Amino acid sequence: MKFTKIASPEQIERNWVLIDAEGKTFGRLITEVATRLRGKDKPYFTPNIDCGDYVVIINASKAKFNGAGKVANKEYFTHSGYFGSTKSVKMTELLEKNPEKLYKLATRGMLPKTKLGRAMLKKLKVYAGAEHPHTAQIAK
Repeated sequence: MKFTKIASPEQIERNWVLIDAEGKTFGRLITEVATRLRGKDKPYFTPNIDCGDYVVIINASKAKFNGAGKVANKEYFTHSGYFGSTKSVKMTELLEKNPEKLYKLATRGMLPKTKLGRAMLKKLKVYAGAEHPHTAQIAK
């Protein structure tokens, strides 16, 4: 009888992945990022262990958005817990002012809603331009 191998945290090797978002569709890009952060593309994927890679996204403000009016109509809501403190931000404003936050919010929705998911999200680095400080980690 053959058993499935379960990876331990010591056996996991993390790589740095550089993704250029220029000209790519936003939703498909985020799905790829979430898969890499979770580690589902690796043969030793274990659901209860963080076995994903570090992901660096550059040119975040130059991604394409599909859908009729999705960018103009979609809103993101925040609530502090106090009465009347609901605030909303349109997707177009978020893309212009802070594209890093837009990418983090979209990726967070595709990861587990646990401590493990929060640890995975910390491995995502997003930059609006082409420059980033992680050149030492990324193998060319």
